[in-house]
Amino acid sequence: MEPLVMDRFTLNDIEIGARLVEALVHHLKKNGAAPIAYAELLELGRFLDPKDAAMDRAEVLGIGMKLRFVAEFCRQNGYPDLACLAVHPATMRPLACEGDWDTARQAVAAFDWTPALARLPEYAQAARAAVPVRFKPRKERPAEVSWYAWFCAHREACKNIGSGDKREVVNLVMAGLDPETALRRFLAAKAAFEAASPAA
Repeated sequence: MEPLVMDRFTLNDIEIGARLVEALVHHLKKNGAAPIAYAELLELGRFLDPKDAAMDRAEVLGIGMKLRFVAEFCRQNGYPDLACLAVHPATMRPLACEGDWDTARQAVAAFDWTPALARLPEYAQAARAAVPVRFKPRKERPAEVSWYAWFCAHREACKNIGSGDKREVVNLVMAGLDPETALRRFLAAKAAFEAASPAA
């Protein structure tokens, strides 16, 4: 059992997180401090790099750790929290933003992001080097096979996983997590996402 794995970045979190930094800066230049919903942010990332296979597979329910990477990049470098622009589609508010949200957005809008973008590749490289070696990335097909084998042996644990959810779980297995850990991380992300939605 691995209690800290939920808090550790995978290579996928870093790759997508770095693309989201670029997408958020692009959004900021075009729209100022206006918020952008998660799905639109992922679409913008795909538009900016249409050949990025990892970006193409990114799912809204998996965006939390990628935005944590964005926030950590900003925090460690003393930049305003760029992740505060990304918002939950149901509430149009960020899941996490320290302090006053309007003030945070204005700080992001007033900041010159050119040096930060120049610093991003070096930061991402250092983050990749810190990923535990046991998080060995897998290709899509082996990840699907691994997930399916675990799914078949643990159907009760997977009873609430729909076909749409499977894609993000497989993304996590591709990122090097074992299927059980991938499922736990996905369910935690899904619970946080749903908790932020207004009650129906």
